[in-house]
Amino acid sequence: MIIVDLLSWALLLTGSIFCLIGALGVLRLPDYFSRIHAVGILDTMGVGAMLTGLMLQGGFTLVTVKLGLILVFIMITGPTATHALARAALHDGYTPPLDEDSSPSNI
Repeated sequence: MIIVDLLSWALLLTGSIFCLIGALGVLRLPDYFSRIHAVGILDTMGVGAMLTGLMLQGGFTLVTVKLGLILVFIMITGPTATHALARAALHDGYTPPLDEDSSPSNI
């Protein structure tokens, strides 16, 4: 039982760190597309890890099933919403900044 508790708390802590890094990315990244990229990936991963940790804490109950359904919903809607926001921005005429100096050999 102690292994499950340790794994659960590790997932909760990892998920919290992912969410904090995603929030920091929204504040620090330079343009709109970079910001939604950070939020789309890190928050989905953070919430996924936290929900998995909560599922371990809940044991095999109806609560775990509900948390699993929320996890599936978040995993589908998070990236879909990010994609929709990026498409809407492109449709509105907002283009990501391109650096003319960079080429694949400079990366």
